[in-house]
Amino acid sequence: MKKSTMDKGYFGEFGGSFVPEALKNVLDVLDENFEKYKSDPEFIEEFNYYMKEYIGRENPLTLAENLTKQVGGAKIYLKREDLNHTGAHKINNAIGQILLAKRMGATRIIAETGAGQHGVATATACAIVGGMDCTIYMGKLDTERQALNVFRMELLGAKIVSVAKGQGRLKDAVDEALNDLVANYENTFYLLGSAVGPHPFPTMVKHFQSIISEESKKQILEKEGKLPKAVVACAGGGSNAIGAFAHYINEESVRLIGVEPTEAPTLTKGTPAIIHGFKCLTLLDENGEPEPTFSIAAGLDYPGIGPEHSYLKTTNRAEYVTVSGQEALDAFQVLSKVEGIIPALESSHAIAHAMKLAKELDREDSIIVNLSGRGDKDVEQVYKMLQA
Repeated sequence: MKKSTMDKGYFGEFGGSFVPEALKNVLDVLDENFEKYKSDPEFIEEFNYYMKEYIGRENPLTLAENLTKQVGGAKIYLKREDLNHTGAHKINNAIGQILLAKRMGATRIIAETGAGQHGVATATACAIVGGMDCTIYMGKLDTERQALNVFRMELLGAKIVSVAKGQGRLKDAVDEALNDLVANYENTFYLLGSAVGPHPFPTMVKHFQSIISEESKKQILEKEGKLPKAVVACAGGGSNAIGAFAHYINEESVRLIGVEPTEAPTLTKGTPAIIHGFKCLTLLDENGEPEPTFSIAAGLDYPGIGPEHSYLKTTNRAEYVTVSGQEALDAFQVLSKVEGIIPALESSHAIAHAMKLAKELDREDSIIVNLSGRGDKDVEQVYKMLQA
């Protein structure tokens, strides 16, 4: 008997696939194709070609020498996902999924986006394979605070649907994208950007994003001759963090630290619940509904989290901490001034915690911070905040 997606994709009690009947077969077919192609030599060769020749991988693991000296303590290394084509880690997964969609015969791509980086990556990927029809759902508030990324997506050929219902943020964009998939699953491929959603999405996103830790593990061993004391990454939906953690999960000596906004502390204060077709730690209000969240970083503004992060949290394999918007804003400015690197506000949360952590460790130790994206998209927003 064929194994249903309902029986797969669990990390402990988290994950699974809680979807309308119409989507169960669609997800089964997606899972079968992913399992088929992820180990197919021709698929791997094409994926690796785009990683190297188009995205520019492998990207550097940069010692933040000035920041390390200023902070004191352990060496702070930056995994430079900000140097990828389109400026963030999101393109890794977008390329992997678009190549899968092409092999599955999809003619239409949909996606959700918060900060806009996944939307830009998806629109870019659609252009690469020949201008495939591309629709991006984005919360109305996020379209306003990330207007430059909206224009980039449009320039790349995507149609942007501004979602005004709810809070007009990432959760609401995901709601609308899932509604679209239910209505148009026969010709539509949902290119999901975070490590969330029903199986097989979290597994697929981790697979394509694990290139981050595959590279950083090799690079840190070349530079330091030993593994880092910790890997630090911001956590919203969880895609950059699970990619940064993947090849260290079985290395018990390496601390895995996810950094959430104080204003959206899903892993810190969440409880198990089903959201968007999967079970994870979720921020719930008094009525048991997903709680409204807000972060200065649109990409971290989500009341749920990837199921594997929920599992890593509850099994104590990974640690999850919070950083306030002000701390992230301070880190944004510090890294810019001392290293000449303007980080995304999402990544600034991870930088802020790494600066604290480094002081607690010895000088011979090292920390890897996943610099998940560059801050071009946030400069106007930060300018307005600093002028207020």
